[in-house]
Amino acid sequence: MPITPELLRLVPLFNGMTDRSFEAIANLASETDFATGDQLVRQGTPGDSFIIIVNGRAIVERDRRRLRELGPGDFLGEISLIDGSPRTATVTALDPIHAFVIGREGFLQLIDRIPVFRLEVLEALTERIRASAVDPLD
Repeated sequence: MPITPELLRLVPLFNGMTDRSFEAIANLASETDFATGDQLVRQGTPGDSFIIIVNGRAIVERDRRRLRELGPGDFLGEISLIDGSPRTATVTALDPIHAFVIGREGFLQLIDRIPVFRLEVLEALTERIRASAVDPLD
């Protein structure tokens, strides 16, 4: 079943986007389910997808140290897609998860073509960098 713009409108990341942007995202995204205990991504592996959690919860760990919990509306995978480096953390499903998945090429198209998407991703990335900085003034 294809993803509809109406379903995408429920995701906070996509707030403020135009109907045309929703159509572009719907054409690039697919729906995926993860069972409890499944790894959505694994630290050190190549990044090939951007994942938006629709339902469920996941735990983010780096070097087996818990960093945070993710839930509906949260997303992951942008760091390795932007810089081409391996995944920086492992994300494991705490509950069954329903998610939207966008491949690397689609993600880069959205970053290039939809300014609101680019800004939202960059703001989230900045927040994550600041949260992990040793000096809070960095």
